[in-house]
Amino acid sequence: MSTYRLSSIFRPTSVAVVGSQSRPRSVGRAVINNLLDGGFAGPVALVNLHVQPMPGVITVKRLRDLPWKPDLVVIATPPATVPAVAREAAERGAGAVAVLTVAMGEGPDSPAAQLEAVAREKGLRVLGPNCLGVIAPHVRLNASLASRFPKAGDLALISQSGAISGGLVEWSVGRSVGFSAVVSLGDALDVDFADLLDYFATDHRTRAILLYVEAIRDARKFMSAARAAARTKPVVVVKSGRALALDSAADATHAQHLADSRAIYDAAFRRAGLLQVRSLDELFSAAETLGRLRAFPGRRLAILTNGGGVGALSVDRLRDLGGTVAELSDSTRDRLDAMLPAGWSRTNPVDLVTDIDAERYAGTIEALLDDPANDALLAVNVPTVLSSAVETADAMTQVLRKRAQSPRHKPVFAVWLGHDPAAAEVLDQARIPNYPTESDAVNGFMHLVRYREAQAALMETPPSLPEDFNVDAAAARALVDNALRQGQRWLDPLDTARLLGAYGIPMAPVQHARDAEQAVQLAAPLLAGGQTVVLKILSPDIPHKSEVDGVRLNLGSEAAVREAAQGILQRARAARPQARISGLVVQSTVVRPKARELIAGIADDAVFGPVLVFGRGGTAVDVINDGALALPPLDLRLAHELIARTRVSRVLKAYSDVPAADEGAIALVLMKLAQLAADLPEVRQLDINPLLADASGVIAVDARIAVARGRQLHKGRGHPRFAIFPYPKEWERTLDLADGSHAFVRPVRPEDDAMFREFFTHVTDEDLRLRFFQSVRHFSHEFIARLTQIDYARSMALVALHPEHGHMLGAVRLHADANYDRGEYGILVRSDLKGHGIGWRLMRIMIEYARWLGLKTVEGQVLRDNRTMLAMCEHLGFSIRPDPDDPTLMDVTLPVDHADATGASP
Repeated sequence: MSTYRLSSIFRPTSVAVVGSQSRPRSVGRAVINNLLDGGFAGPVALVNLHVQPMPGVITVKRLRDLPWKPDLVVIATPPATVPAVAREAAERGAGAVAVLTVAMGEGPDSPAAQLEAVAREKGLRVLGPNCLGVIAPHVRLNASLASRFPKAGDLALISQSGAISGGLVEWSVGRSVGFSAVVSLGDALDVDFADLLDYFATDHRTRAILLYVEAIRDARKFMSAARAAARTKPVVVVKSGRALALDSAADATHAQHLADSRAIYDAAFRRAGLLQVRSLDELFSAAETLGRLRAFPGRRLAILTNGGGVGALSVDRLRDLGGTVAELSDSTRDRLDAMLPAGWSRTNPVDLVTDIDAERYAGTIEALLDDPANDALLAVNVPTVLSSAVETADAMTQVLRKRAQSPRHKPVFAVWLGHDPAAAEVLDQARIPNYPTESDAVNGFMHLVRYREAQAALMETPPSLPEDFNVDAAAARALVDNALRQGQRWLDPLDTARLLGAYGIPMAPVQHARDAEQAVQLAAPLLAGGQTVVLKILSPDIPHKSEVDGVRLNLGSEAAVREAAQGILQRARAARPQARISGLVVQSTVVRPKARELIAGIADDAVFGPVLVFGRGGTAVDVINDGALALPPLDLRLAHELIARTRVSRVLKAYSDVPAADEGAIALVLMKLAQLAADLPEVRQLDINPLLADASGVIAVDARIAVARGRQLHKGRGHPRFAIFPYPKEWERTLDLADGSHAFVRPVRPEDDAMFREFFTHVTDEDLRLRFFQSVRHFSHEFIARLTQIDYARSMALVALHPEHGHMLGAVRLHADANYDRGEYGILVRSDLKGHGIGWRLMRIMIEYARWLGLKTVEGQVLRDNRTMLAMCEHLGFSIRPDPDDPTLMDVTLPVDHADATGASP
């Protein structure tokens, strides 16, 4: 239900608490005390059968006895009573309930299930159960069990754990950290991470969102909301339960072993554009850095210090975290030579002599900021009796103040060692991030680097229909369907090779021999051609051949083949007497002496679905554990980024007498695997190990594929198991307009920012008012981002473009609720192009999309004086009614099943 009625949780007009007050330590009494101590301005009530009068609080026995409608109801009653209390709250007009009650149970007859049914029937939002409550400092709301009330600020904290949220509130009070809201999800029966990310993404009081995550239930809903939120403001996440074991299933592929839960969450957070940190303390540190500094391109850090040891430690930490120590350009070195006394380091870190004065310190900062060879500056000041920490800090702030509007503005990180409150105050006033240690500062620098890289990845919208290679999906589908009909879990090697071949992934030819003599017959032509032969055991019950010594390489004669075949079969039968042994696989030896052994594959996760795996291959793949993961779909940039996150990527480059491997061919294999996962949801595991790569390309030497029918992981249309909805290229089309001209229609893309800005110059103030219900004069980055950077799982925006010069003619958008029941639309056409039929045809394609998505109704709000839109809605079959809460608005609703999206224009 997304943000529906969430204002009742974070900006309630009134609060009622249902629970006991008789015991001094009762939950009801604690919440009432927090509400009163926090200074909530609206009416507050306590509801209890044995209620006692309390000053400043209305006390009643039943919710229905209240003289006013409770906007938010906090429930702290025994589990069996909660559903009835929630129903009474909804019937009394409440928009939301926060359920603090624990142990609500599971299953169809549990109190939790009954509460969920009430919520769905009544449209009631439920926070919890088993939650700490909610704190909204800007409205003085503390409807929680937290022991302290934090100050108002611009950080929204969403925690799955009540204990963690309460502890972080306590932590923040002593550090002057302020919040726009603090909320614990508890069991998240209704309101979940995605709902709150949607809400805080558009909350003007929230600058950054902090998440404490234990587990995600609905991956697509989470990824959709997280990607949308991260496009507008920083989202920082810390995940507990990271030390998880690898998949220990005996028959799992090597790719599945590499895809442990920790690595999958890392990949999901990275793809969503979230900045992941490893501790609660780092959570706030990252938020503070991102709040004070803009993201910047590059990862080259210049370091300025008057203490050589601190500079060396900074370099060590920077290299540990993957940053780059910037070089000093020759011109900058000459400039500093003329300014600084003899003895300075003449390299990065720039190590000054200890008696440097504030003026020369400032001049050095200016020179380093002018140097194009770096991207950011870390300034470290070590206290000495020969220089003033305050004067040095003030000199630096003067330099930065002058350069604030410079197009070459770079971020600066400060470390003023020692406790000097006056110097810290100077830096704080200038909003320069000031860290206690050089390690913390380098962490802050890398937070910004990683955040920018996450934002770049977020802009990627890989197409669902790739253009740069052809696949035979029908042939692959037939192979999988046949295996499923026969009850096979693993494709046999012949079908495995055929399926990879259908996707253009080269593999060494495979032949099946029933016994040793047939193996000799199949090997004979290969041996006659001067090749050597590889034999492998073939059994659906022996997933890892090396465990039964079931592989022999480089066999150069028929006698060697016969002896090896007999030995492999005997050893396999002895080691696994119950195994079904089908015979042997016969292949020619792949001779690529300078090839690197890689692994590429698909793993399956119960929450996030298919996961792409890449890394170092070979028989020791599980021990080496050099792998990286990515959620599909992929494009080439994302595939190369996946490769770069492994250690083996370093040896793909040229070294010694070994030429560089064809990284483009490796990336193409990963893209093809992503497309295979998109086309064949029944492929649950796929392992190419080894995948040999050298200068001439790639070839799969061995592969395994597991298939199974599985449950749909995600609501709505699209791939039933993908957590990320790909760019829907299939909705690109050409429309015929009323005047005989044409328009090209496609889904909006993140890079359309400039196109939308140009489009708005052709829309009158009056048309903007009719569309956005207010006068719009400034189109901020956040405003445009909400229009262009959408996630296609729940949102669709279609733009109509001139087919020749590409100018934007109009746009229509549809946003579905989380249950895919209703969708809200919006539309805008260039003011100088009205009457050409653009809006009419965009509305029709929007209705067509709503039907494809499975929505029951499309609805919207139209200003009463927008007669053109109301007439169009009437023609399309919308019902039109006055809005009960706003006389200036009309509510329009269309039952999608009964809509005629192909009717003639009016």
